[in-house]
Amino acid sequence: MSDASSQESRRDLMRTLPAVHELVDRLDTSGVGREVATGCARRAIDAAREAIANGSSAPVETDALVMLARQAIDREARPPLRAVVNATGIIVHTGLGRAPISERAAAAMRDVAVAAAPVELDVASGTRGKRAEIVRSLLCELTGAESATVVNNCAAALLIALGTLARGKSVLVSRGELVEIGGSFRLPGVIETGGARLREVGTTNRVRIADFERAVDGDGGAILRVHASNFRIEGFTREVALEELVAFGRREGLPVIHDIGSGLLRASGLDVLREEPDARSSIEAGADLVLFSGDKLLGGPQAGVIVGGRELIERIESNPLMRALRVDKLTLAGLGVTLQLHRNGELAMRELAVFRAIGRSVDELRVRADALAARLGLIDGVASARVVETTAYVGGGSNPAEAIESVGVAIRGAAIGEGELARRLRVGEPGVFGRIEGGEVVLDVRTFEGEWDDRVVGVVAGAAGRKE
Repeated sequence: MSDASSQESRRDLMRTLPAVHELVDRLDTSGVGREVATGCARRAIDAAREAIANGSSAPVETDALVMLARQAIDREARPPLRAVVNATGIIVHTGLGRAPISERAAAAMRDVAVAAAPVELDVASGTRGKRAEIVRSLLCELTGAESATVVNNCAAALLIALGTLARGKSVLVSRGELVEIGGSFRLPGVIETGGARLREVGTTNRVRIADFERAVDGDGGAILRVHASNFRIEGFTREVALEELVAFGRREGLPVIHDIGSGLLRASGLDVLREEPDARSSIEAGADLVLFSGDKLLGGPQAGVIVGGRELIERIESNPLMRALRVDKLTLAGLGVTLQLHRNGELAMRELAVFRAIGRSVDELRVRADALAARLGLIDGVASARVVETTAYVGGGSNPAEAIESVGVAIRGAAIGEGELARRLRVGEPGVFGRIEGGEVVLDVRTFEGEWDDRVVGVVAGAAGRKE
């Protein structure tokens, strides 16, 4: 076909494309509105026009364009943030929202989300109250602290604690505890932002109480102990016991702030968490303030919890920064119910997803993996699906070197590589997030509930068999 004929053929095909308004008239716009639907229709037509310009000679049916536009509208109507399957083997995965909350906490959050709730009112007197009162007594009961308050995350807890107690003064920190957390946020930067001055103590691997004694400069504001939650120093090491640090702080008139990070309220009895600091033990050791997250081992919504002495908590709550860092009614509702679950250790183990995941036996996981592998192996487009021994981790800054024996299913696509298969799984409905190992995509069954297995099978079927 000559170039002139080819161009004329393309023009003929272009003329068969419907007008945008004609396509929109065939769409259900009630869920997204006519403006969004018009954009979806225009993109469908533009894609057909581009295909024709690039040499496609196939007629473009209006029905096909309607279907493409409807699919685009469906995507536009979905919530921007949706549930996915965490099959990574990392139980508390920061990138995937950390710990799933319990069904009870979710129900409590929904109840207050769609109705009014007395967030800052004392119900009995009808006078203005404080938000933290909603959870204060529960936090004190569970940790043994005199008082407690809540802000929107653990970094905020540290920021306001330092800004209240040590603004314009020095904060003593062991050099080996100057951690960097996710997103390149570094402890020295948080201290500086809080208006305090960092004073490093000891060396990276060894610190003694004498090092703290030498570091006192007469203008101290606080002593900060930070759990090295995302790394481990091994070998020739030494650190000062918290009790010894507290005694030193008492002599020098310096409050001791212990940032334990992950939110373990008390010793759990789980072997994998045996080295994880807990809030009750820190309070019993004499720490003046203990800081921790609500959405890690606590198993609740994102929050930064501060427990400790009553006078220090009152000073923190009087800080003007408190208004900028305060939590909303959803967080308070979810946190409150989560704390109630922690009153009963057996109940917490059953109902909190993070503890269920940690506590699953390898035998239980292997039974699930066997059944899942058998189903996945029957899918067209899956070359192989086999059960593999895996290593899982608690994650979320808890015991980074402590591995948990686990089980997964390793799948290999028949026509696509592992990278493309993993991508298709992530963009599925729901998204399935695994990890790539040795040319296969591994789905670790420890980190997702068995109720998701059917949907995982569906997503793999769509990903492995889809042609693009």
